[in-house]
Formats: sequence, structure tokens, C-alpha cells
Amino acid sequence: MFDRNKVGMMVAEFLGTAMLALVIIGAARYFNFTAPWYVGLAAGLALAVLVLTLGRVSGAHLNPAITVGLWTLKKIPTAQAGVYIAVQLLGGAMALALVEYTTGSDVLANGMSTFDLRVFVAEMAGALVFGFGVAAAVFQKLEGLEKAFTIGFSLTLGILVAAMAAPGFINPAIALAQNSWDRTVILAPVVGVILGMNLYSLFLAPEKSLRSKK
Repeated sequence: MFDRNKVGMMVAEFLGTAMLALVIIGAARYFNFTAPWYVGLAAGLALAVLVLTLGRVSGAHLNPAITVGLWTLKKIPTAQAGVYIAVQLLGGAMALALVEYTTGSDVLANGMSTFDLRVFVAEMAGALVFGFGVAAAVFQKLEGLEKAFTIGFSLTLGILVAAMAAPGFINPAIALAQNSWDRTVILAPVVGVILGMNLYSLFLAPEKSLRSKK
């Protein structure tokens, strides 16, 4: 049922998401959760490295919002998207468990109990920037360092935009890793990435790539 390639894809998404979460959590703790620029830069560099090392295995989505966005563009089958999202969330949960074990303390749940539209819009806007960058890399068929830089730096820019008024996770699995699970951090990244990717697809994607998509 599962050949080596399929298992490898799941392992890549699981470990890659956990690694990304641990880098972001480590950077946030080092700067005492007060320096979104440095956290965003660390996240972008980590994602760039993971795209280089895992991209040929699974595509290095490492984010349920990215997987959903690519699914709306018909770049990934429904069943595969569902599996990716499951293992990405498991990767986030593993990162949370590892942080709690190594620090010897529980990470207190700090999700928002009430809905704040301004926070939602900020998180969505950051995700839109990130999704736009990922779509550019996909439709332009970038490879190697060029692809890694585009996707990684898009994450950095997205985090900086979101951090104006929101946590700046723009990744539900990362939010889970930080025990910040609520409607905003689940839905806003998904909505933002879908908007960013589809805006790029509709207005900026090379016509050749759109013909190959059909």
C-alpha cells in the first residue's frame, strides 16, 4: 500500500514541519518573543534549508495552509493533501512535546478565546504574502537556491507583515507547536495562502504554466 517513496514523503513532511517549528520556537525564546524581525529571518532561513533538503522528496510544504493552497490550484491530489496535513500537524505536536520535555515545563495554552477581526486580517495578510511567493516559485518552476530563497524569504516577509497585529505563525502546525490553537491561527493562514496563490495564478503566472496545469 505504501511504497518507499510515499513513506519518504510523509517522513519528510513530518520531520520538516517539526524542525521548522523547533527553529521558530528556539528563535522566539532566545529573543524573548520581542523581535519578529529576527524570528522571521530565522524561520525563512530554516525553511530555505528545508526546501533544499526535502523539496525533491515531498515538495517541502511543511504547512497545512500551503498544502490547501496548492490543492486549490490542483497541484496536489486530495488524498495526498489530506495525508500531508495530518503528518504536518503531527510534526507540530511532536515539536511541542519535545520543547516541553527538554525545558521541563508545560507550554501553557495561549490561544485567543475571543475572535478579533484585526488579528485575523493581519495573520491573513502575512499568509497572503507567503502564499504569493510560494506560487511564484511553483509557477515559474524555480529550482535550487533560487526556489529556496524565494520561498524562505517570502515566509520572512509574511511573518513581518502578520506581526504588526498578530502572532505571525501563518502556519497552523507552528501554532499547534506553540500551543496557540484557535480559530484565527487555523483559518487565517489558510484563507491568506489561498488568496495569495490564486491571485498569482490568475494574474501573474506564465501562460505556459497555466496551460500545463489543465
